[in-house]
Order: sequence, then C-alpha cells, then structure tokens
Amino acid sequence: MKLAHLADPHLGRRAYTRLSSRGINQREADAATAFRLAIDGVVAAKPDAVVIAGDLFDAVRPSNHSIVFAFRQLQRLIDGLPGVPIVLIAGNHDHPRTTESGSILALFEDLGVQVATATERAFIDETRSLHILAVPHAALVGERPAMRPDPTKRYNVLVLHGEAQGILSVDAAALEHGGVQITPEEVRPDLWSYTAWGHYHVQREVAPRAWYAGSLEYVSSNIWGELHEEQLLGVQGKGWLLVDLETGTVERMPIVAPRRVIDLPSVDAAEMDAAALDAAIKVRIDRLSGGLTDAVARLVVRNVPRHIARQLDHARIRQWKTEALHFHLDLRRPDNVERPAFSGAPGRRQTLPDVVADYLRARPLPADLDRERFITLGTTLLADVSAEAADA
Repeated sequence: MKLAHLADPHLGRRAYTRLSSRGINQREADAATAFRLAIDGVVAAKPDAVVIAGDLFDAVRPSNHSIVFAFRQLQRLIDGLPGVPIVLIAGNHDHPRTTESGSILALFEDLGVQVATATERAFIDETRSLHILAVPHAALVGERPAMRPDPTKRYNVLVLHGEAQGILSVDAAALEHGGVQITPEEVRPDLWSYTAWGHYHVQREVAPRAWYAGSLEYVSSNIWGELHEEQLLGVQGKGWLLVDLETGTVERMPIVAPRRVIDLPSVDAAEMDAAALDAAIKVRIDRLSGGLTDAVARLVVRNVPRHIARQLDHARIRQWKTEALHFHLDLRRPDNVERPAFSGAPGRRQTLPDVVADYLRARPLPADLDRERFITLGTTLLADVSAEAADA
C-alpha cells in the first residue's frame, strides 16, 4: 500500500521582476514547473493514494493563471491514477480569512479531488481499508479536533498543516510564519500508519512514520536560511515522499530543480581595499559552475566599510546582476564602527535592521505571540525589501 505525500507547492509565488517568455513572473513559473514535475513523478510511481498537505497556492486569491494551471495538473493526476483517492487540505496561505469568502480549493472537488478547507474531514476508501483524516489549517485554530484513527481500517493516515512542536530545534528559516503549533500528544503519531505534515519547507522526519514532505521549490520568505537548514539536515534538494504504509518505509523522490538557487561562500573583507575585494568577489563567481546565468544567488561580504563599498566595480556588479535571474551582493558593514568625536561616545553604530529589531523587542504584543519569531519576520521582510530596492 503506497502513499504519495506532497506539500507546499505555493503556486503563484512571485519574486524579483523578471518575466518568463509567457509574460508571467519567472519565479511563479518556476513554482509551476516544480509542481508539474512532481505530478509527473507521482503518476509514474502509481501510488494507491495521494495527499497534498496544504498551501497549494501562495495566496488566498491566486491568479487566474495559477488556478487554471493547478486545475490541469490535478486533472492529469486523476487521469493518470484512475480510482486512486486524492486528498487536498488548505494551509494557512490558501485559507480564506473569512468564512464568507469561500475557498478556491472547492473548485477541485468537481474533478474528484477530496478537499478539506475549513474543518477536519474523514475520507474512507473501503476497497483499500483506508481512512484518511484531513485536518486543514483552519481546523487547528481555536478548539482542536480529536485526531484519532479508525480502528476498523487497516491503514490510517493523518494529513495536517501546522508546526510540529520542537521542529524549530534546528532553524526557523524553513518554517513559514502563520502556522499553528501542534503537540505530539494531540497528534499521537504512534497510532497512525503515517502522518503527512505540511507547512515546514524542508523534508524532515518528525517521528517514526511522520514526515514533512517539504516544499517543491524555494518559496519561503528566507530561501537562504532554507538552504542552510537543508545543509544542516543533509537534505539534497526538493521533492516529494513515497510511503509504504505497511512497513513505514519513506522514500525521498527528488525532482529536477527548475532553477539553481545558490548561496556562495562568504567573503571576509577585513583589511581589504576595493581592488582586493573586487578580486575576491570575482573569484567566488568564477569558481561557480555555470556562472550566474539565470541563477538566484547571494554572496555575503562581511566587514565592508562604507567607503570601500562605494569604490567597488559597480559596472561589473551590474553585469552579474543582469546575467542572473537575481544576484544579491549582501555587503555588511563591520560589527563595530567608531563614531566621529562630535557624535558622542564611541560605540557600535546601529544599522536599520538593528533599529527595527530593537523597536519590535519593545513593542507591546499579545501574550500568545512569539516575540522572537515576530522579530525574525520583521527583519526578514526588511531584508527582502532592501534587496528588491538594490536591484531596481
């Protein structure tokens, strides 16, 4: 009994400014390509059931292009796997903020997809003795449902979209904000044949027979932290999971990345003049197989005084940015900067991220809001905006 577990396609996710040959945002096209490749792989694997654990779309009101694309890909899935149950739940990104709005995911019920948008739903396949309990994001807000298997069925699968308690022990980077934290006592993974998690963007085992499938592309608000976290966990790229419900064996099913996403080895510019730093940056890029062509890339350079940053070869930097889909040359000032005598006592000069972080630390917040995550989100959004402005 095989189950295909996908999560977090985030169709419609846009970033940067370049358009594809069809006139849509290139990163939106990349997310679509990743989903199409995953559907290709699932159809070829011929599982007995398929679950998509939330955030099919990146927004509650996706573009018409994204809706049509999702419809066609799910139609391919149904045509390629006749009679196979396909279950889709709403994540926090594709969940409407008001019940009056309705959910676009309901559209896919006309295809034969089994959809849970606002409350938990149990889907039964008698021929397979399969019970799938689908718990969307909205069902976890407020009073939690009782998440328990059906003892009359041989296979019980729990599908949910949220934050498994303790998952931040590695890094918060690949965990999208806005999720609901869920304790092991609520889920009881030992009672299920398999628990299919969505929301966290790196493939990771939560407990025996319980996994995050991860996203299909780099679609989080902090893709560099996501890359770092994959390295820490030994995860090689993106894909989906093929699960044997009988044995509990989980097989990683990779997809070919639509685009290279590269965090280059950082440079410490302490004691370098502008010419030496130009040369060091060029070495990093020259060593990159395939160069920067059409890649999403970042190079962090630490300890760069403002006057050195002004003297860099900006014409060549602009050329690299033209070659890449997105190249972020992240120049960071020295940690300790002596203030001029007329400005007061010597000390560390605050950067804009420092100012924002200090403000958020002092701002009154609701008691149940995680302040550190709130600060991380604020500074991450600031970095994204700064990067966009630098590329403009």
